[in-house]
Parts: sequence; structure tokens; C-alpha cells
Amino acid sequence: MEKSLSEYISMSKNLKITNNDKNIKIAILSSFTLTGLDECLKVKCVESSITYKSYIAPYNQYNQEFFNQSSDFYKFEPDITFLIIDIRSFFGENFYFPYNISSDERKSFVKNKISELENLIQQFNNNLNSKLVITNFNIPSYSPNGIIETKNEFSFHEMIEEINNALRNISKQNNSVYVYDFNNFISKFGEKNIFDYRQFYVGDIQIAFNFIPYLANDLMGYIKPFSSKNKKCIVLDLDNTLWGGIVGEDGYDGIELGHTSNGKAFVDFQKHLLSLWHQGIILTINSKNNYDDAMKVIQEHPNMILREKNFASIQINWNDKAQNLNQIASEINIGTNSMVFFDDDKINQERIKQEFPEVLTIELPKDSSQYSSILKEINDFNVLQRTDEDAKRGEMYAQQRERNELKQSISNIDDFLKQLNIQVKIKKSNEFLIPRISQLTLKTNQFNLTTKRYHEEEIREFTNNKNYEVGCAQVEDKFGDNGITGVYIVDKNEKNWIIDTFLLSCRIMGRGIEDAILSQILKDAKQNGVEEVRAKFIPTEKNKPSENFLSDFGFKKQENFWIYKLNNDIKSPNHLKVEIE
Repeated sequence: MEKSLSEYISMSKNLKITNNDKNIKIAILSSFTLTGLDECLKVKCVESSITYKSYIAPYNQYNQEFFNQSSDFYKFEPDITFLIIDIRSFFGENFYFPYNISSDERKSFVKNKISELENLIQQFNNNLNSKLVITNFNIPSYSPNGIIETKNEFSFHEMIEEINNALRNISKQNNSVYVYDFNNFISKFGEKNIFDYRQFYVGDIQIAFNFIPYLANDLMGYIKPFSSKNKKCIVLDLDNTLWGGIVGEDGYDGIELGHTSNGKAFVDFQKHLLSLWHQGIILTINSKNNYDDAMKVIQEHPNMILREKNFASIQINWNDKAQNLNQIASEINIGTNSMVFFDDDKINQERIKQEFPEVLTIELPKDSSQYSSILKEINDFNVLQRTDEDAKRGEMYAQQRERNELKQSISNIDDFLKQLNIQVKIKKSNEFLIPRISQLTLKTNQFNLTTKRYHEEEIREFTNNKNYEVGCAQVEDKFGDNGITGVYIVDKNEKNWIIDTFLLSCRIMGRGIEDAILSQILKDAKQNGVEEVRAKFIPTEKNKPSENFLSDFGFKKQENFWIYKLNNDIKSPNHLKVEIE
């Protein structure tokens, strides 16, 4: 249940926010009064462990802020800018009297308005290297032409649709620009609820106070992935969560899955989960159950949407659910702070909340018809860019289960690695690879020498700078393609190269892939006449697995750097193949 605006304003007054270089800086520019949005975002950020600093532009001054290079807005240097413009002020008199001009004049007017937006966005890009989220325009239910609105050539509603389409195209062509669907926000909550004429006349308030927290919740969908606070794994119970009833008591034929109204709700819930799986969200099972009974439903039930291949980890036993959740995190090698927990049992919910407060535990109601809507309301699965690896993640984790099964069947690790038939393809950064390279720097913690975080714009700058080498590694084996899972950034000097970033996805740790990538960097440096390669290990709470990597490879510690003299032999793993693209 969403809190009221007054609660957020009260809570924000008691927050202690420390200004430091880790603050996410948010700018809000609007053409109308947005009382309380800043306070809501501030509280929601703190609740998500995000440190927040904001700049609120003066009322309806977004043009002045964008076109004045010395404006306080540009001095603030925001990470994310929310630009919220209303259709009334944007259209001016043509909002009320669009049919006082001809259809050709309406087309010309819209063309000019699109140019205004393009100029705003261009000005933003010229002055800032950050993200811009611009709202599209709501299409009012009102029309001056009433029921014959659809019969007009280039009608009032079509004028707004044309601008919204233009914004969508601008966003597709510009990596730093996103369009928040404000028109959908109005449709979702209702125009009569959102737009309160009394508040509008009093102070140009175009979003009713009661709905400001809901707008803030939507905007958090951009802030969380920017801050790497989004979730990527859903942990699911089975009985009364993926199907109705208890399979151990009601039997295979007695559970509700399809046919009945309750059963249809579970099928719909599973379809939405599968949709998320196709977008890269990992699905796992944590169920107290008879393994054979539950697996029979998963493998054979005709109305079961999710199958064994959709689950990266399957914990079906009588163990404590907190113990199982730890096992899931260990098996797929992710942090519990990346997890969302779905279980209909209140006791299990409370158990996970107490043991793992960092896990987002969903309070499921008794009514299963609400499950799908609850799932769709969660804004923690958003990403600012979806890569090929994201879309294949669910499949990749299923393949990882098969690798683990092979590993358990072979006692000798060298024999296991040889049987994997690993191929490492090393690629230089390009426009297509930049989003994935950035994504890995933002979220990789365990095998990451320096844990430096770089957004796409920064990776693009490195890529276009001849003094840097930005590369990545795609890894394949007998079970499938792991995708782009390794990244390196090298600062190149004449006599020595410095490894700025070196990381590997936790999914492929321990297979010698890190040695193959580093070996190639060293060989490349030697061929370019470089005398030594330097690197740093900057310890964090999570990168312990990479602590001894440099020393084990042969680097020697000298003051703040680990150094590899290139007059030494460069070792390479012999159980895998390396291809340079």
C-alpha cells in the first residue's frame, strides 16, 4: 500500500543525507507545480539504500535552464534529469482552439513543436554526459470536436500522438534519452483522479497530491538500475504460489492449475513470470515439498507454463527456507540483495524478512487473482539497456545447472575443464558492445580488481580514446553460449600499460578464463614494445575471490601497484581455445 504524500514529506524532514561522491544526483524540471515529488524520491531512495541529492528547477524555467550554459542546472551536473512538461502549456492556445487553424497549419505547428523538443535534447547532450528522462504528453479525453474528433484531418489527438511518436524515435536513436510514458500513467490511474481542477486553478498543480507518490514510484524505475539496485532473481514457492492447493495432499490431479477461476489465475501468473524470464530475470524454486510430487507437476502437468529448463536452481526439500535461499545464492553465485521472494505463507515471509532484510519479500494476499498485478507493479526489474546477454540469462543459468551436474560427476577439476570445450572470443569494444561492457562494470562485484563503475557514456569515451584499450570476452562451451562475461580497460603508455578495469562475471569464475584474457593483454603489450604492465587490486567487501589473482599469475607488488615485467614468460591455460576478433 502506497503511503500518502504528507507521510513522505514528514519522513523526508527527518532524513539525514550525507553529501559525498556516491550520491546519485537527480534534477527535476517541470512546466507546472510538482509539490512533494522531490521528498517522495528522497525517501524512496533511502529505502532502497540509494544516497540522493537533488536539484529542483524554478517553476516553468526548463527552457532557460537548458539553453543557459551557466545555469545552476548545468553546474549541478545531474546523473539523471527528469523533464516533465504538460500539454496545456506546451500547446498554448492551440490546446483549446486547435481547429481555429487549418490541418496544414496544425501539421506545421506540430513540426515546430517537435523541433523545440529536439533542440532541448540536443542542448542537454551538448552540455551534459548523463541521462535525460522526458515525459511524453497525455492525450486528453476532451476534444473541442466531441464525437467527430476521429473524422478530422490531423485531429487534436493526432497532433499529440505525432509528438509522442517523435519522442519515441528520438529515444531509440539516443542512448542517453528515455521517454517516461506519462500518457500511460494518466490512463492507469484515471484522468479524473489525476487532474484536479481545484488544485489546477489554485496553483497550476496538474497531478493531484494523492498521486505524486505513484509518479515517484514510477520514476524510481530509472533510478534503481542506474544505481545498480535493481533485482535479477525471483525465488518462488510452489504450493499456492505457482499452483493452487498442496500437491503432497491434493495430488497431481487435485491441484488448481487452469480450468477453474483460481487455476486460471495461477496460469496467468506463470505466464507473466515466463515473460520476465525471457527478459533475463532468473527464476528459482524454494519449496518445502516432496521432490518427486512437485517435479511431476513441473515436468508433466499440461497447464504448467514454467518447466524445469526455466529454473536456475531447484530447492525442493524439507529444509528451512532461509537455508534453501542461501543455497540458491551459492549455486547461481549471486548476492541475496538481487532477489525477490514470492511465498504465500506469512510465516515464511517473516522468516526471510528477518534473516535477509536485503531480499525484497512480497506480501502475497490469499487471493491469487492479485498475483499477476502485484508482479507487474514491481519496478525492481527495470534496466536502462537490455543486452543480448540479458535476454539469454535464464537459458544460460539452466545450462549452468548442467555444468554443475557434470562437475559433481567428475572428481578431477582438470578433466572437468577439458570436457567443457571452452572457447574464449576476445573482442574490441564497439557501439554494439558498449551497453554490455558498461553493464558488467556496474554490477560485477566478486571477480573485479578495482570495481570502478562506468556508465555507457564513459565507456564510449574510453572506446574513442586511442590511449585506452577497451575489450571484452565472449565465452562458449559444450553446454552453450555464456555471452559477454569478461571486460578489461587498459590505459596505454609507451613504456607501461596500466590495467584500469579487469572483471569477470561470477557465472564463469574458476575455469581459467581470467588467465586467458590477462595472458592476451600481456602478449599484446609485449608485441607493442611495452616493458611492463601494471595493475591494482582495490579490496571491497565483495571482491575477495579476485584478491590473489595478480600474485598467482606472477605479478609482483611494488608500492601501490602490482607489476608484471614483460621479459618474463607469459603463461596461458591449455584447456581452452582463445580467438581474437
